[in-house]
Amino acid sequence: MTEIAQNFLSFAEAKGALQFGEFTLNSGRVSPYFLNTGMFSSGDSLSALSGFYAETIKNCIDGDFMLYGPAYKGIALAASTAISLYEEFDLSVDYAFNRKEAKDHGEHGQVVGNLSGRVVIVEDVITSGLSIDKAVEIISSTQATPIAVIISLDRMEYSLDGDRSAVEQCRERHGLQIHSVANVYDLLEFVVRCRELKHFEQSVKDYMDQYVVNMHNS
Repeated sequence: MTEIAQNFLSFAEAKGALQFGEFTLNSGRVSPYFLNTGMFSSGDSLSALSGFYAETIKNCIDGDFMLYGPAYKGIALAASTAISLYEEFDLSVDYAFNRKEAKDHGEHGQVVGNLSGRVVIVEDVITSGLSIDKAVEIISSTQATPIAVIISLDRMEYSLDGDRSAVEQCRERHGLQIHSVANVYDLLEFVVRCRELKHFEQSVKDYMDQYVVNMHNS
C-alpha cells in the first residue's frame, strides 16, 4: 500500500466517509464497506480530499492538461483540485464542468469553462461508467481530448454485465488512463493493519473473493 493510499483511507475513516458494516449497493450486492464521498462536506475535508487528488495527478499525469468535473460531485472536486495543484505544486491548470441541462441564456450551453487541449476527468468513483461515457462525449464534442480519469477508490468489482470491472470497461472503451487514490486491496491492508477494524477482515476478504476482478490471481 502506498503512503497516499494509507493516508487517504485513514482520513476517510476518521471523517466517517469510509464505513464498515452491511451496505446494499445499487447493484444489489451487500458490501461490508462503503465510501460516501458526500461526507467530505466541510472546508477542511474538501481541502484534504482535493490534496489527495492533486498528488495522484502529479504522480500520474505528464504534460499540459486541464480538469473536468462531471456534475454534480465532480464540480467541487475539479475546482478544489485545481486550487490544490496550484497551492501544493505551483501548477496552475484550467478547469471546467457541465450543467445537467443546457442553459439557453447568458453564457449559454452545457459547459461552464473552456474545454481545450488534454483533459483529466475528476470523479468520486466509477460504478457503471455512464458518467464517464457522458463526460467523454461532452469533452470530445468540443475538440478537446479526454486522456485520463482520477477517482478516489477503485472497488475493482466485476460489472453486472461482464467479466471485467467498470473501470476496465471504461479504460478499454475510451482508451483512457484511469488512476485511483486507493483501491480495494489497499482497503483490505488498511483493515488488517487497524486494530479497531480487524474484525471486518474476513467479511472484506469474502466479499472480494466473490466480486473482485482477479482476486484469485493476486
